[in-house]
Amino acid sequence: MDILARSSLERLLSAGEKLAAGKRTRQAALTKSDLAEYREFTSLQKKESFETTMCAARAEGAVDLVWEDGRAEIGFIERINLCDARRLAKFLGVVLAQDQVANAQGQLLPLEAKFPVIREVLRRWSELRKTRGLGPNSVPDWLDAARTIEFCQRDAASQAISLPIREASARLFNDSKRIERLTGPLDILLANSTETEIREPTAVWQELGLFREEHPVRLAGDVMLERERVIARLDAPYMGLPATAVRRLADTPESVMTIENLTTFHSEARRRCNERVLLIYTAGMPSPTWRAMYIRLLTDLPTKVPVFHWGDIDEGGFRIAATLAQDARTVGHAIQPWSMHPDDVPTDFRRKATSHTLDRIRHFARTAGWGALGESIAQAGFTVEQESL
Repeated sequence: MDILARSSLERLLSAGEKLAAGKRTRQAALTKSDLAEYREFTSLQKKESFETTMCAARAEGAVDLVWEDGRAEIGFIERINLCDARRLAKFLGVVLAQDQVANAQGQLLPLEAKFPVIREVLRRWSELRKTRGLGPNSVPDWLDAARTIEFCQRDAASQAISLPIREASARLFNDSKRIERLTGPLDILLANSTETEIREPTAVWQELGLFREEHPVRLAGDVMLERERVIARLDAPYMGLPATAVRRLADTPESVMTIENLTTFHSEARRRCNERVLLIYTAGMPSPTWRAMYIRLLTDLPTKVPVFHWGDIDEGGFRIAATLAQDARTVGHAIQPWSMHPDDVPTDFRRKATSHTLDRIRHFARTAGWGALGESIAQAGFTVEQESL
């Protein structure tokens, strides 16, 4: 098949698929300007090679050829109309986008009950839009991402999972680097949104309890903790401890506060390390081992002691808050927001948010038990990162 003719027919097929997807209104055709390179041929051999391929496509009922002066095969072709996209795809030996989507739908829809965002991914593909650069040919990636999440959550149900990512990948796929190649689908399935802000790979893996290099939990305050081998006061300005080594509170602080961002945690740790408060850095979305530690600490905390969370005023920040609120509720606590109301944010630091982001903030705020706060932020229409404040 002539190379130029094939690339021209591929463009024509693409135009036909856009027409079928509602992204184009004009008939799919190649005009004189599209055929400029062919029409400038001075070599009879090149001209005939191009036309032979086009005539073969016409013989299959895929296209219609319009020649100069209306005389077939005299002079140059001046227009090529698409007659049948399916026949053209067969002629080119490719699968139509709509067939790829139909095949993907058959394989991915069973995941929708657990991962509702799958429906949105399929809708985008039907509109010829990719998600994180992934199209319908990426079905194996989405299936493996779902399998990874189910593996991690199943293990976390019996024990707080904390595994080197390559060990988990080798165990699950017999390929030590497979999970690292699934970060995009993992992020979307975990967030249940195609429009969520793209996270760093380590943040995605951490949520699953996977790591390349395990990091200690940072805690601060004038508080006694029972650890694996000792009961002792936290050092100033903070301490880093393995989450599994932290057993319980050995005395009662005046309050507990989780902090999403590291810069803010360090600032608060320096300022409040001699106060009877317990500050805990979540490192973004906390891992299963962190969450198990958090529940252990709250279990022995009297319900009259306030529990706060200070996070970003954006979709991710409220998703983290909702997760912590659910954990706190399991042991009888309700967490409260700290410095996350619009009144706490100067105008200069605000970033205009999309309606989708504001809807997601509302959703996670309600899950956290902060419905009124979610509505206030939605009305204010902005997001802001904690470090700005």
